[in-house]
Amino acid sequence: MLRDPMKTKEEIVSWIRNYFEENGSTCKAVIGISGGKDSSIAAALCAEALGRERVIGVLMPNGVQSDISDSEKLVEFLQIPHVELNIAAAFHGMESMLTESEELKAITGLEDLSRDARINLPPRLRMATLYAVGQMVPGGGRVVNTCNASEDYVGYSTKYGDAAGDFSPLSHLLVHEVRQIGDVLGLPKDLVHKVPSDGLSGQGDEEKLGFTYAVLDEYVLTGTCADPDVRARIDRLHRINLHKLKPMPSFEVDSSMRA
Repeated sequence: MLRDPMKTKEEIVSWIRNYFEENGSTCKAVIGISGGKDSSIAAALCAEALGRERVIGVLMPNGVQSDISDSEKLVEFLQIPHVELNIAAAFHGMESMLTESEELKAITGLEDLSRDARINLPPRLRMATLYAVGQMVPGGGRVVNTCNASEDYVGYSTKYGDAAGDFSPLSHLLVHEVRQIGDVLGLPKDLVHKVPSDGLSGQGDEEKLGFTYAVLDEYVLTGTCADPDVRARIDRLHRINLHKLKPMPSFEVDSSMRA
């Protein structure tokens, strides 16, 4: 738990300002607004750091989003410029392209999208949308990554989807610490303490992971976990998903091999 969440909040705000001074003094922060705690808190931090007029909220339902009212509540609360861009047509276009290809069917043996492809395609389309918006707004945009340290530890994100971005204000904060920041920002309690869900799989985050964020945060902080099966699951998820946090490996030519 953060000893002084207000001080940490102020340090994040200063860090965001410094990032933009160095990487786009005229740019705006472009952020996908899901209605969950992470995007809500990251957007509020950017609004405090840059001024609300320099934060562009992008709501991106895939067809009908049952909790879109939470996204609307956040952008209205912060009074930031925002736009709703429904990705359904793009998703169905990609789905049709992939499922109607006879060559791909022959390679994969599948008649439809795999479960993982269906779950991960929307966040990748959303990230492509955010970068397109960033290249369209006057002055340019920098895309906000909204991942937190708890999710990153077990790889609960989509590579080149929500795991992407230009800068990440929350990636070194655990879930309970992110909520502390949301509380000192004065955001609506129902957004800060909303039951987390990816909005993709039909399950809550903790249900899908098989453990609570409280248990995960305690393990990350102290290395202790009372349930050996949960500990083994956390360790496995961490191990197999480390590739999401590492720079892309690249082959380096031995300088002695060059003439």
